[in-house]
Amino acid sequence: MVDVESIRRVLAEHGQSHLLGCLDDLDAAGQTALIEQIAAMDFDELAELIARYVTSPAPTKPAENIAPPQILPAKPVDDAQADLYARARQRGRELIEEGKVAALVVAGGQGTRLGYAGPKGCLEATPVTRKALFQVFAEQILAASRRAGRSIPWYVMTSAMNDEATRAYFAERNCFGLDPSDVFFFTQGTMPVIALDGKLLLSARGELATSPDGHGGVLPALRRTGALSDMAARGVELISYFQVDNPLVRCIDPLFLGLHDLHQAQMSAKALPKRDPMEKLGNFCLVDGKMTVIEYSDMPEDLARATTDDGHLRFWAGSIAIHVISRSFVESLTEQGRCQLPFHRAEKKVPFVDGSGRLVEPDKPNAVKLEMFVFDALPLAETALVLETSRTHEFSPIKNAQGEDSPVTSLHDQVRRGAIWIEEAGVPVPRDADGQIAAAIEISPLFADSPEQLAERIDANLVLSPGKELYLGPEQGGP
Repeated sequence: MVDVESIRRVLAEHGQSHLLGCLDDLDAAGQTALIEQIAAMDFDELAELIARYVTSPAPTKPAENIAPPQILPAKPVDDAQADLYARARQRGRELIEEGKVAALVVAGGQGTRLGYAGPKGCLEATPVTRKALFQVFAEQILAASRRAGRSIPWYVMTSAMNDEATRAYFAERNCFGLDPSDVFFFTQGTMPVIALDGKLLLSARGELATSPDGHGGVLPALRRTGALSDMAARGVELISYFQVDNPLVRCIDPLFLGLHDLHQAQMSAKALPKRDPMEKLGNFCLVDGKMTVIEYSDMPEDLARATTDDGHLRFWAGSIAIHVISRSFVESLTEQGRCQLPFHRAEKKVPFVDGSGRLVEPDKPNAVKLEMFVFDALPLAETALVLETSRTHEFSPIKNAQGEDSPVTSLHDQVRRGAIWIEEAGVPVPRDADGQIAAAIEISPLFADSPEQLAERIDANLVLSPGKELYLGPEQGGP
């Protein structure tokens, strides 16, 4: 039972007594809920954050000593590198077969911006069978598990708003063929919303205003929820991290895992050549010799546009939120319940309940939301590795309802990748007069999750008809 008087003393000590201003207006259940929400907070740590990020924020200083980093190419450029990549693929397969690899998807978002009322991972996303994003990833993990001859655990980070719906969705679909004991759900953390004067805000008379703590919040959440302990008990050493909105992602990539291990990296990342200097991707840079991602909004424009003598961008490598992270590194970053990642502040207009219990709708930014970014772990790593990958083969996120990075562009890109794989296997793909693919193509990971696998399994006599659909799934002889 929480002692209300001790809570009052803590709040008074930290200048937050207003949070109990409407306590007497609440029923017993409402009072208990509010008191428990307040009691769960570390006000000493919060006071440090308020001073650092809200009431006395240090002016943002542009990074100094910024240089382009060394990035491993998507394909080896010489015999020595070809040998390294071959050894890395083999090492990656061994790690998977030894049970040392887990998949981790960050899936706390809703599909609201896309016109979908539910968890974003439940959004139908494939061109022929309309599989949900979660099923796309599950089939990859299942296919990799079958090849390895052992299960690959999957850790799914949800949020308070979609945890129940996500769990129900998996249960209704029998975890897409995965063993339910190998799917670990855990919930992202939240941070209180803080007024510009340092006061915490109430969203209702009996509830603190909170917001998600960012994708970097996955690291403390792994420890807080017992997911890290579960990984350790299973013998997992490497975490394959990805976000829920990208159906082209390779969830379990032996090459990437092997390169991470052979380089004894603590954290690795995949990079893409940016479409243009100002594309909204974080920029991989060396800052004072440390691998760092500088957000596109923070990158000095003269550096973003800088070119080499041959006209290529100096800072060409964009971050796409695909990582391998060593479990031991996450443990070190989250020791004693505190995460070493910095917070980023964002000023927002946040409705709140004032001292009289009246809802206030501000007409200008009135509060700060704090969040962490997972890529901020890179400069904290003793060794960090970045591997280039192909936009065509591994990146087509669904972020917007229309335009770039929308369901339409992602469907187009999935069909294009499927057509490329099929053509590489020697099977013609119908195209129109403009060279556009004239068929809908979908390849289940349970049939093939790489062009090499597809070439081994596809029927060389397959004929694709213009305007028709082609689905290659496990019933056609997948793993």
